[in-house]
Amino acid sequence: MSYTLKKRDIMDRQAPNRSTSIINGESSNVLNWDDVRFSWAYPKYKKMLANFWTPFEINMSHDIKHFPQLTEKEQDSFLKIIGLLALLDSIQTDYAGKVADYLTDSSLNALMIMLAQQEVIHNHSYSYVLSSIVNKSKQDEVFNYWREEPTLVERNEFVTNGYKDFAENPSVETLLKSLVYDVILEGLFFYSGFAFFYHLARNRKMVATSTMINYINRDEQIHVDLFVKIFKEILVEYPEYNTKELHQFINETLKRAVELEVSWAETVIGDEIEGLVLQEVEDYIKFYANVRANQLGTERPYEGYRQNPLRWIKAYETVDLGKTDFFEQKSRQYAKTTDANGFDEL
Repeated sequence: MSYTLKKRDIMDRQAPNRSTSIINGESSNVLNWDDVRFSWAYPKYKKMLANFWTPFEINMSHDIKHFPQLTEKEQDSFLKIIGLLALLDSIQTDYAGKVADYLTDSSLNALMIMLAQQEVIHNHSYSYVLSSIVNKSKQDEVFNYWREEPTLVERNEFVTNGYKDFAENPSVETLLKSLVYDVILEGLFFYSGFAFFYHLARNRKMVATSTMINYINRDEQIHVDLFVKIFKEILVEYPEYNTKELHQFINETLKRAVELEVSWAETVIGDEIEGLVLQEVEDYIKFYANVRANQLGTERPYEGYRQNPLRWIKAYETVDLGKTDFFEQKSRQYAKTTDANGFDEL
């Protein structure tokens, strides 16, 4: 049986403030953080609030000078990855709102609104970067890559079709599956692009852009964790959906996502980015596929891949940028990998 989903009421005078269920429940829709269904919602809210940032905080003057000094391949990859990220974050803004409509709990609705706002900021950051380093004509070209680049078209349709099924036929099953696609989008599809920007930074190139990418990376990690929590809470309340078929779907979908992300990495990185080994990036993608499977509570799709093969990248993924001015931050091109921050294990 597949339960359809009902939208959250704008107001229900007869219902309690604390929702009776994560979906298809009752709630007044009045938000009282001291009276919410899930104890993890308020800490998540505080974390998202503390991470608030805007692109204006980052001074692009050095990157403006450095961009013309990049190789032709580096420039091409830089722009194509920015174009990809702009498309994916645009989708996320809309998807978050659609999910929010069906979450009974008002605190989760609030978190979805904050998440959507962060996605808007991410999109703004891409415009901010591009407007700093290329002319308007080139910006327009970059924001249209998703229409014509074959690899991009295939991978984008992979996710958007998963989202469309939920949007057009909202049910418990389609919501759960769309959450898997979301975890892939925010927790896997960005990662070869992130690796590229961090690689530039460790070679003292486009450091301001990599700083912005770190802010985005930090946000996306929180988003993945939030959607994983929602996924698991739904399965707690609807255990009949926690089936062998669902776990097989997760496994197969992650494997297909890895194929698409590896194909994209071959397109934008290939063998022409000095010092960034394509095989290591592919292993990095498979490592994160295993991480996401583990988070979703299912079998890892790839045997092995328990350690992050890009040991140096941990220094960039976990840097706490705080709220300091860009020039007051520790220079990120000198970030060091240590035993403490250089190894990820599952």
